[in-house]
Amino acid sequence: MGTKGMRYRLQSRELIADGIETVMNAQWYDANVSPPGCDKNMPGVLMVMGRTNRPSIMVYDGSIKPGCSAKGQNLDLINEAERLDIIRNACPGKGACGGMYTANTLATAIETMGMTVPGSSSCPAGDPKKLVECENIGEVVKTMLREDIKPRDAMTRQAFENAMIVVNVLGGSTNAVLHLIAIADSVGIKLTIDDFQAVSDKTPFLADLRPSEKYVMNDLYKIGGTPALLKYLLKEGLIDGSGITITGKTMKENVASWPDFPADQDIIRPLSKPIKPSGHLQVLRGSLAPGGSVGKITGKEGLRFEGTAKCYDSEDAFIESLERGEIKRSEKTVVIIRYEGPKGGPGMPEMLKPSAAIMGAGLGQDVALLTDGRFLVVVTDS
Repeated sequence: MGTKGMRYRLQSRELIADGIETVMNAQWYDANVSPPGCDKNMPGVLMVMGRTNRPSIMVYDGSIKPGCSAKGQNLDLINEAERLDIIRNACPGKGACGGMYTANTLATAIETMGMTVPGSSSCPAGDPKKLVECENIGEVVKTMLREDIKPRDAMTRQAFENAMIVVNVLGGSTNAVLHLIAIADSVGIKLTIDDFQAVSDKTPFLADLRPSEKYVMNDLYKIGGTPALLKYLLKEGLIDGSGITITGKTMKENVASWPDFPADQDIIRPLSKPIKPSGHLQVLRGSLAPGGSVGKITGKEGLRFEGTAKCYDSEDAFIESLERGEIKRSEKTVVIIRYEGPKGGPGMPEMLKPSAAIMGAGLGQDVALLTDGRFLVVVTDS
């Protein structure tokens, strides 16, 4: 992250899809079981499932459990043993990013569309139940083959509508827009950024999950995970559970016997007390982006930002300017980084380096960042 290698990440989605499609068709496999675990391989495997339309299932590797060392402590000088303790416990094992970043956003959306078994998106990597999930996949595949259940049976227009709703409920990554549009295209469904705006306008933001809020996916897992969330949203009438899933059952049937959220949980807010009454994904248009752009507006940013525009022709040019002290805390600045799109970057890299540099310099409240590159949008409380 934050290197030139970021230019290759979006292309990797296409290479993953093309590679699996090549093998599926060359060897004429009857079914596809794909176990992705990060940002681009998940949409990649879903795209090829849609293209080939043979019985297919995704098994999410799961997210990392949260670090547990020195939590809440003020650190001063430390000895070697304390340093090693931090290193060994900050990342306690394998798994994707723990917050509602791209990986968990997509995994949850894909489970919502019926392309995983219930609970796959919220069960952490390394959890014993993840092994049980993997051991049972063969039976699910046999059911799909026997009943002729294919990806396009599950990935309907309504399934994508449900996925967009869940992304907004959870405060998910802006990358969901990019990837769900591509996955929909693989099954012949046309999604646009306007569809996301229409869903966002009517969907409350309910999840107290990082990066914008407090908890991580492991916390959601402990109170019932994605199935409990879907059951809750079904009861509230926010999503439609009538569509078939890869289990051979509907979403509603899949979660019917799943336990409800505990009464005292505070991770998923009630509809009466949302974090934000409408969704966080907002499509913005204007002279800078006549075709539209996607912003993540959680409510902490305020409704207006006014400042002097400073335009840079690359992320490196911006970093050099920042290091020279040309962006000052006392001045409101709108930083525009251009020529970082699919063609200009090339590759449409995520602007993690500029956003981290802005926050690291203490400029989070003084700088607005606009770019034609991708922007994961990591929100902080500052």
